[in-house]
Amino acid sequence: MTRYGQMFGPDITFLGVERCDLDDPDSFAGADVVILGAPFDGGTSHRPGARFGPNAIRQTCYLPHDGHRPSLALRVDALRDLRVLDAGDVETYAGDIEGSLRAIEEAVARIAASGAVPIVLGGDHTVALPDATGVARHHGFGRISMLHFDAHADTGDIEFGHLHGHGQPMRRLIESGAIRGDRFLQIGLRGYWPGPDILGWMAGQRMRSYEMTEIVTRGLDACLTEAYGIALDECEGVYLSVDVDVCDPGHAPGTGTPEPGGLSARQLLDAVRRTCYELPVVGVEIVEVAPPYDHADITAYLGNRVVLEALSAMARRRKDAAEGTRWDPSRPLLDGR
Repeated sequence: MTRYGQMFGPDITFLGVERCDLDDPDSFAGADVVILGAPFDGGTSHRPGARFGPNAIRQTCYLPHDGHRPSLALRVDALRDLRVLDAGDVETYAGDIEGSLRAIEEAVARIAASGAVPIVLGGDHTVALPDATGVARHHGFGRISMLHFDAHADTGDIEFGHLHGHGQPMRRLIESGAIRGDRFLQIGLRGYWPGPDILGWMAGQRMRSYEMTEIVTRGLDACLTEAYGIALDECEGVYLSVDVDVCDPGHAPGTGTPEPGGLSARQLLDAVRRTCYELPVVGVEIVEVAPPYDHADITAYLGNRVVLEALSAMARRRKDAAEGTRWDPSRPLLDGR
């Protein structure tokens, strides 16, 4: 698994953090987080282009790429307070789904086994299967829950004659036993898919799905609080999967399967921050950022900030655990009174 670098575009790391090589365990020994690109969009059912997502997420920022990002809200600098490394991209080929998924799973499993948290930059949502499976191989099948932000349930069975694709990874994860159906929490579903047959299968697995109408009626915070309670019941870690199309296309136009009426960018970033601060997150992915359909880098910026919010919240969680403190989101940044 020689480090490939970036498959599409310049060989850069996430905002200038140090590189590592998954073939050299010493290069990522002691890492807290390892970022990994999974530039695969061969499972896309509509508009391809998410293969260019990892590089866009790594580089889309107006600040220097110097491995330094202090969070105003959380008062930490995650890229310095944590040891964050970038392992480059897994070499994938859109014409070989099975081979690509095996390579991604092995890379994620190596990171998880080292004790680091993998943060995977997709790619389409097909990569959720190897991503979460790789983490479960270390923590134990059925021992981690899934918090899944998405417009779509991704629980299809056979699509276009295949078991694998970006509309099916969650079914495959449950069928394999990697993640329990009754510890699978979906946030932001909406639109006109899936139909009754797939919804019936989901109900049989005891999945909990928060459709946007429920989120609007009850409030996102109330839904998240309930989901967190389920996620931590009999599970020791949480895998966070963020499909950028959970946001309204006005906030994330650069994606392959946009669905109107979703979360705002602000809601998503707050939810990611809260999740990674309050829960023991053992893996993260941000998928379906498709630069060919983006405007003014809106979606790429959002993807970059999803990663930074996750990292910053992890750093704050560690700091508060060490110091016996708790972050107060209502505290003003400056108060000159």
